[in-house]
Amino acid sequence: MRPVAALLCLAASLPAGSVFVEKPYIQLGDRPRLEKREHLTVAWHAADREAKWTVEYRRHDHKKWRKADVSLRRRVEMAPIEPHRIYAAELRKLDPGQSYAYRVRLNGNPVFESTALARKSAAMPYRFVVFGDCGQNTPAQKKIAYQTYRAKPDFVAITGDIVYGRGRISEYRLKYFPIYNSDEDSAALGAPLIRSTLFVSSPGNHDVGGSDLAQNPDGLAYFLYWAQPLNGPSLPRMDPRTPQALGSEEQTRPFLKAAANQYPRMASFSFDYGNSHWTVLDSNRYADWSSPEMSAWLKNDLAAARSARWRFVIFHHPGINSSKAHFNDQWMRLLAPVFEEGKVDIVFAGHVHNYQRSHPLRFAPAGELAWRGIVDGRFTLDKSYDGEKNTSPKGVIYVITGAGGAGLYNPEQEAVPTTWQDFTSRFKSNVNSFTLADVDGGRMTIRQVDANGKELDKFTISK
Repeated sequence: MRPVAALLCLAASLPAGSVFVEKPYIQLGDRPRLEKREHLTVAWHAADREAKWTVEYRRHDHKKWRKADVSLRRRVEMAPIEPHRIYAAELRKLDPGQSYAYRVRLNGNPVFESTALARKSAAMPYRFVVFGDCGQNTPAQKKIAYQTYRAKPDFVAITGDIVYGRGRISEYRLKYFPIYNSDEDSAALGAPLIRSTLFVSSPGNHDVGGSDLAQNPDGLAYFLYWAQPLNGPSLPRMDPRTPQALGSEEQTRPFLKAAANQYPRMASFSFDYGNSHWTVLDSNRYADWSSPEMSAWLKNDLAAARSARWRFVIFHHPGINSSKAHFNDQWMRLLAPVFEEGKVDIVFAGHVHNYQRSHPLRFAPAGELAWRGIVDGRFTLDKSYDGEKNTSPKGVIYVITGAGGAGLYNPEQEAVPTTWQDFTSRFKSNVNSFTLADVDGGRMTIRQVDANGKELDKFTISK
């Protein structure tokens, strides 16, 4: 494999601006279920002009290269951003858990090389990382990216607020791609993560915050730049705060044309990895999961995952939260009985910029079950579970991992447990951090690791 520096020199010999707007990165695509022969999508952005792109790939221990199908996925023309094109190559018939080299050519010239790991099968151990509230172009974000790279996860899941503050194309170019697809790995720059590691994400409030395209003409980039499963429910049209309220037809036409079937379908979805099932939810206020249609999809999705050893749910707004910040954003609590019935092991969330872990718990909502801020009810806590000697929790564990790079919330509460709710077991708010999980069969060990690589928390679940 050619060193990155050599490839960059070769690419520099090509006509100026003829290589990448954004370098290649790995996506799952619309492939929610495990396959005997796996599939990955390599996406990249290029200038808005005709060019001949080709991609080849091979297993790490094979010599013969295979050709990938390359397609123009969409053309993006949303002022003030220069028009550009999003291409994708489909790496097909991959052996689960195997590493593959791939190389991208432009008009016959090699311009990029990297590797990608095929999704692992249910029989294989795997490692994943979870963090959120990350894309602020801060030193902490770059350190978290670097530590994630050093941890060598098989995939990364983001709990939303991918970029601040309106989810715009311009913000992705400044606060996402340069850090997670850096050519160098360092605590000062970030790391070449997304070119070789699968990333998935749920949308946060800042990711849909630019839905007024009159004010943010390059907003809602989530629906343009990610390629994720499209097996979720359609979002209903509700009120002016929904992403459907985009502006005039003239303002929305370029976005709708570019996003195509990914908008709004990709806001919620599910997928399998190893022996786990992941349910990814849009938790923004317009997505009323108490409605019959949305609730039915969620219940059916979890019921259909009964063969999965582990079940995880991930979304942005935590219903179980001890921080003073966003304490009243409790509407996702209403789903606790659904998670319990669906035998969910862990619910991951962000929104609150720190780390929190609950005791295993059950929650019974009380009173009028309206999709609103405060949700009252009764908690049943399993305080006998310690994650060390007793590793069999009775209830769902809720993890907030929203310290992925943005400014921290409520550091003053960390050393004052009397300010925590009774359901909270751990609370770390003085340092940015990420969640690192290792799964092997029926045993999972989770660590919370800070921006300098120090372990903040550790617990094990056995089943």
